[in-house]
Amino acid sequence: MISSDKTGSDALSVMAKASRFNQWMFETIYPYTHGNIIEIGSGIGNISGYFINKKIPVTLSDIDDDYLRILRIRFEKNQYVKDFLNIDLQHTKFKETYSNLKETFDTLFLLNVLEHLEDDNYAVQNCKYLLKKSGTLIILVPAYTWLYSRMDKELGHFRRYTLKGLSTLTEKQGLTTQKKNYFNAIGVIAWLYGKIFSLKIVPEQEIKFFDKIIPFTKLFDRFFFRKIGLSAIIVARKF
Repeated sequence: MISSDKTGSDALSVMAKASRFNQWMFETIYPYTHGNIIEIGSGIGNISGYFINKKIPVTLSDIDDDYLRILRIRFEKNQYVKDFLNIDLQHTKFKETYSNLKETFDTLFLLNVLEHLEDDNYAVQNCKYLLKKSGTLIILVPAYTWLYSRMDKELGHFRRYTLKGLSTLTEKQGLTTQKKNYFNAIGVIAWLYGKIFSLKIVPEQEIKFFDKIIPFTKLFDRFFFRKIGLSAIIVARKF
């Protein structure tokens, strides 16, 4: 099954093989999830699969019909998948279209999604609409404007972020920052390598090597106190 977004589909397929990295990302966001959980932009289930394996009920969503078909093939018979939804955070009539989902979820997370959306402010506003009061929004995005490269362009990224810019974005929507930090410091080196050599995507062999050194990568993050990283993460609450 091939998504209409061929480069993005290829990237997800490559990352699906990075089991240690995906486990690490799951472990990073999991402590902040609770209640009725939804993932926006589930892709092919690289991260949501860990929730399901841990027997945590979750709603999966994506805007891409091909990804939704893949998700259904993988998880349709799994009792821990509550639903499969097509949610477009850029829909011009979002509130009218998704009125049945207003204040439905306790936790909403989107990982490497916001950078694909032209109007990220509107997207965060719509995420807030889906959250219950005291709900939690978890966002992970690519970090640092100076790292923007051909890989970002090929993947359909409009931008990269700083923690300051990300927290400004969420606080503008009245959300309260609970935690923010960078993630995957050593990944900056890999992305910079890709930028210097104008790669379209990080090659599969490099991803496999990176996945093998995840224990070292985790230590690297602790050494730098999560003050630098290839990704920026924010946990915000709706009060």
